[in-house]
Amino acid sequence: MSVPSTVIVLCTGRCGSMTLAAACAHLTTHTSAHESRTHAVGPARFAFPDNHIEIDNRLAWFTGRLDAAWGDRAAYVHLTRDPEAVAQSFVQRASQGILKAYRNEILARSRIKARRTPLIDFCRDYVETVNANITHFLRDKSHVMDMTLETMPDDFEQFVGWIAADGDLSAARAELAISHNATAPKAESKP
Repeated sequence: MSVPSTVIVLCTGRCGSMTLAAACAHLTTHTSAHESRTHAVGPARFAFPDNHIEIDNRLAWFTGRLDAAWGDRAAYVHLTRDPEAVAQSFVQRASQGILKAYRNEILARSRIKARRTPLIDFCRDYVETVNANITHFLRDKSHVMDMTLETMPDDFEQFVGWIAADGDLSAARAELAISHNATAPKAESKP
């Protein structure tokens, strides 16, 4: 059974999605993008072209509509990273983006009612929720591949073969050695 030409990468964020996007940019058989349709609403949100790799952590919140738009006509990758490492990365970015929305709006009134809850607990909850959403969504899909940040170079080789991709694979592999959009390490506090 051949793999569909449209590939949708689902993830939590903070797991190598931008690194994977940079590597996929060197493929000539597929276009690729990182969060290219986040601005769109309605059917346009899911209007990915053929021979395209879309990498977008926010799609985990749209799985019902994603299923209606693509169902089993796409190939899916579940990109992960050690959950604790993802949560720790989100701690440093909790005042912006998806984690801020999750903590302040999806978990309604959590800043008021859960003031004593450590920030890391919100981050862990987010990671667990998103991965559970993705796992549930993928349970009946025919074309699914798991990829992890920790084994991305090997997984990328499998991925390229799985989707029958070609391009400048040496340049793609070089991108995998770069931590794109890495969270800066916390500064040591001065005594």
